[in-house]
Amino acid sequence: MTIRRLFAATALAAVLSAGAAVPAMAQADPAAVAAAVDAVTPKVVAWRRDLHQNPELGFAEVRTAGVVADHLRSLGLEVRTEVGKTGVVGILRGGRPGPVVALRADMDALPVQEATGLPFASSATGTYMGQTVPVAHACGHDAHVAMLMGAAEVLAGMKDEISGTIVFIFQPAEEGAPPGEPKGGAALMIEQGALANPRPDAIFGLHVVPGRPGTLWYRSRGFMAASDRVDITLHGRQTHGAWPWKGVDVITASADVVQTINNLTARTLDPTTTPTVFTISTLDAGVRYNIIPDKSVLSGTLRTFDIAQRDDLVRRAEAAVDNVAETYGATADFSVRQNAALVFNNEALSAWLAPVLEEAAGEGNVNPAAPPTTVAEDFSYLSQEVPGVFYHLGGSPDGVDPATAAPNHSPSFDVNEKVLPLGVKAHVLSALRFLEQAPRTGS
Repeated sequence: MTIRRLFAATALAAVLSAGAAVPAMAQADPAAVAAAVDAVTPKVVAWRRDLHQNPELGFAEVRTAGVVADHLRSLGLEVRTEVGKTGVVGILRGGRPGPVVALRADMDALPVQEATGLPFASSATGTYMGQTVPVAHACGHDAHVAMLMGAAEVLAGMKDEISGTIVFIFQPAEEGAPPGEPKGGAALMIEQGALANPRPDAIFGLHVVPGRPGTLWYRSRGFMAASDRVDITLHGRQTHGAWPWKGVDVITASADVVQTINNLTARTLDPTTTPTVFTISTLDAGVRYNIIPDKSVLSGTLRTFDIAQRDDLVRRAEAAVDNVAETYGATADFSVRQNAALVFNNEALSAWLAPVLEEAAGEGNVNPAAPPTTVAEDFSYLSQEVPGVFYHLGGSPDGVDPATAAPNHSPSFDVNEKVLPLGVKAHVLSALRFLEQAPRTGS
C-alpha cells in the first residue's frame, strides 16, 4: 500500500466512524429523492439520446462538454472547463459547510460503426490515427453523462439542505490516450487540478454493462484489471514469396510470436490465483500476396491484477519475443504502455456503500462481492488519489440474456433506458449519504 493510499484510507476511516456518531445533516427523505429523480428522468433520456446521436472521440468532446457546462451553469454551480483539454468540473457548495464528495462520468465515444438501428443512431465521423472513421457511443458513456447531469439537477435542488460540497467530474478520453497524446483523460484532469480546490474525501463512479436491468455490482479491492498496451515490431528482410530462404520471414515469425504470447499465459501462470489475459489483437504486414515483407507490426493488450506478476510477465514476454525473432534471423522492438491502473475499491468505503446502493436499487439487486473483471477503467487513477468505489449497472435489453447481449465496444451495444433513473438515484444517494454520515467541519 502506498503512503498516499494509506493516508487516504486512514482519513476515510475517521470520516466514516465519526460520521456514524455525529451526523453532519438530517437524512434526505428517500421519497423526496425518488420524486426528484422521477421528475428529471425525461430530461435524462433526452440528453442521452442527443449525446448518442452526436458522439465525439477522446479529447474532441467539444460539443458534449458545452452541453454539460451549460447545464451545470444553469443550476448555479461553479464550473471549470478545459480541465484536461475538454473536461468539465462542476462544484455544488451546500448551504452549510461539511466534507467533500466527488461523482464522475466519462464523455468520449469510440471509432465504431453503429449497428443498433436506433432512431437516434449515430452517423457521426471523426479523425483517428489520421483517418476519417465512424464514431459511436458503443460503450455507454452517453448514458453516464446524462445520468450525472440528472444527478446534478436533483442535488442542486437540495442545495440548502446539504452540509458539504459535491464535485461533478465529466472526464474526456477514458478509452485511453489518443495517438500522440502522452496521457488519457483521468490522469490529465488530475494533473490540471480536477481533484483540488476542493479536494474530495471520496469519489464514486459507475459504468453500464450487460447485466440484468436494475442491478448493481462491484467488489472491494481489485475490481477491474490494470490495462497495458503492448506493441511489437519485427524487422526482417524482404524477399519473393517463392524464395523465403533468401530473406528473413517476419510473417512466420509473427505467427510464432502470437503462439508464444498465448502459451506464456496459458502454461506459465496459475489461473486460480489472479486473472491474467494477454491478447495480440492486430497484425499488420505486407502489401502483396507473393512478397514476404521486411516488417511486421503487432499490438495487443495485457490485463492483470497483480503488479509483481505483471512486471515478471512483461520481462519474460520481451525475452521470448527477442528469442523468436533471433531464431528467424529477425530483430524485435518491444514496448509496453499503461492505459489504466488497477481499479482498487477502498475496503471501508466498499462496505459502507452496499446498503446505500441497496437503498437505490432495492433489496436483492446489489452484489458487493462480484468476481473481478478483466476490462479496465481509468477511474483507477482518480481512486489512487482519493478513496473511491467504482460499480457496474446492468443495462441489458428487457428479455435478453445478459450472457448473449451485445457487449460494450460492439457495434450493436445499447443501453436499456429503463435503468437511467437508477443510475441517477445511485449517484444522488451515494453523495447524500456520504455527506450525512461525515462529521461536521463547522457551525
